[in-house]
Amino acid sequence: MGILRTDRVAGLGGANAIKGSVNFTGRQYAETYFDIDASTDFAFGTGDFTIECWINFTYDDSDGYYKRVYMTDGPTGNASGNFQIAIAPSTGVVNLWENSSDLDVSGSTKVTKAGWVHIAAVRSGSGSNNLKLYVNGVQDAQTTYTTSISPNSGNPRPRIGAYAKDQGGSLPGHVSNLRVSNEALYTSAFTVPTTELTKLSSTILLCFQSPSNILKEETDKTLVPIRFTTNTRFPRASRFTPNSPVGFSTTTDVGTQFGTTFDGVTTFDSQAYFVPPGGNTRERNRGRGVLGGGYVHPSVGHNSMMYIEIQSQGNAQDFGDLTVARSYFVAGQTSSSTRGLNSGGFASPGSVNTIDFITIANTANATDFGDTINVRPSGGLSNQTRSVHAGTTSPFSNVIDFVTIATTGDAQNFGDLVEPQSLFAGASSSTRGVFGGGRNNTPSENTLHNTMQFITIATTGDAQDFGDLQALRYGHTGFSSPTRGIFAGGYLTPGQTASIDFFTIATLGNSEDFGDLSIGVGYNGSVTNSTRGVITINDAPNYTNALEFITIATTGNAKDFGDADPSGSAAGKGMGDYPSGISDSHGGVA
Repeated sequence: MGILRTDRVAGLGGANAIKGSVNFTGRQYAETYFDIDASTDFAFGTGDFTIECWINFTYDDSDGYYKRVYMTDGPTGNASGNFQIAIAPSTGVVNLWENSSDLDVSGSTKVTKAGWVHIAAVRSGSGSNNLKLYVNGVQDAQTTYTTSISPNSGNPRPRIGAYAKDQGGSLPGHVSNLRVSNEALYTSAFTVPTTELTKLSSTILLCFQSPSNILKEETDKTLVPIRFTTNTRFPRASRFTPNSPVGFSTTTDVGTQFGTTFDGVTTFDSQAYFVPPGGNTRERNRGRGVLGGGYVHPSVGHNSMMYIEIQSQGNAQDFGDLTVARSYFVAGQTSSSTRGLNSGGFASPGSVNTIDFITIANTANATDFGDTINVRPSGGLSNQTRSVHAGTTSPFSNVIDFVTIATTGDAQNFGDLVEPQSLFAGASSSTRGVFGGGRNNTPSENTLHNTMQFITIATTGDAQDFGDLQALRYGHTGFSSPTRGIFAGGYLTPGQTASIDFFTIATLGNSEDFGDLSIGVGYNGSVTNSTRGVITINDAPNYTNALEFITIATTGNAKDFGDADPSGSAAGKGMGDYPSGISDSHGGVA
């Protein structure tokens, strides 16, 4: 018997619901940030001000650098009156600092890995303890600060998200509703706003409110997004927000929370005069993705598994541990609707043929399943019954093997690829599997391929030609809906690609252009349900926490989903190279 949630009716959030944030991808150096127009508006002098925003940092900083949220006159360097709000290293608390005075005060409340937190720095008057720091509306620190903030000849230029280009202090995480006012808006403990901040008569900056436009600003200031290198990901607009409508999830896309929701298995009397209203329905145990392992230099691999709810947006959460810490798993979804397999990979001191399994609905450590025929197989795919793995490197192999997902045991021979290959990806419907791309040693190990080949999953036999990818590529990820296959990212010659290809699984032919990831990445992972794919943006040297998603039935560029932050040796740097990808509702089982 299900529960009809009549409290979730369209429009409950209202026009003032918090709708968006900006995702910064920084770690140690100034990778992504914003410069803002120089303006006398920011010359506070000795006057009052309020600087406030919501922050969500999933990275515990241990690199020794302060992570700048906001600083006045950042582009001119160490000018007098360089007021800063930053997150302190190691402790994860908010720090207020100014280089030409004795201002250096920190709060006591840790804000990293604390979910969404509202912070406000407020100066009121010129007496003692006139500068206060509030965290979630509660005073967290106070000090006396009467220094004039009028650097750069009275024409200050703020910076958000970093100290200076190619210097420590880059911000990791999400920022929402950043508002700067030239008055003291809070002088004592206050109730944190639960709706979108608005422009007041004293507001001189109001930004990071749009789920689609990072440049939207309510006082006609110009925001200039900066990235350190061409491979660095720009700040991204996101729907990941704090304080969604009252009673709703604070980590879920606001838009998905409107409409009527049916929880569980619901039945209706056919003789009753009841018509279920339109809206969203959610089945239990559908739409969970689990990412595991991965490689981040100089580690060999970690054993962390993290899970997300694919139908919503937000950050990954801890699931459990693999049986063996490793990376370079098969690229593709190898799972049924209830059980997921982590197959093969690279561990210290070499490759392994280990298969372990999890029950997707339950957070727990993985359990041994058996072994693949190949050591470190490359491509993987599955339907509800059977998981198929193929290829390997060192030496290259054309062997395809399979296991029955519901049982345990070693893999059996399925057939052969068209030729020995490695580092390719797989995608599948419930009947057909498609492998695409890769490389082999004919005539050299760096020979890349754009070929696609297919198998019928329920039978055994050799792979057959399907068509061609748009470009030669390897080290990409693959996933699918019940009808459409996707290959995303990977390596070209030279460098990484941001391109996403799609194809219709039931129809032989070449792939077509879908859109792009935010940056070129290779050795990436993915999870998917029947409508949406989520991709890790985590390849060296651009290790980040970033997750991006696409809607498989459409075309277009990937959008921000949230962050993945394993608790192992790669903590703070995403999943690393080639994590495993498991989901309970991918195209092969939907």
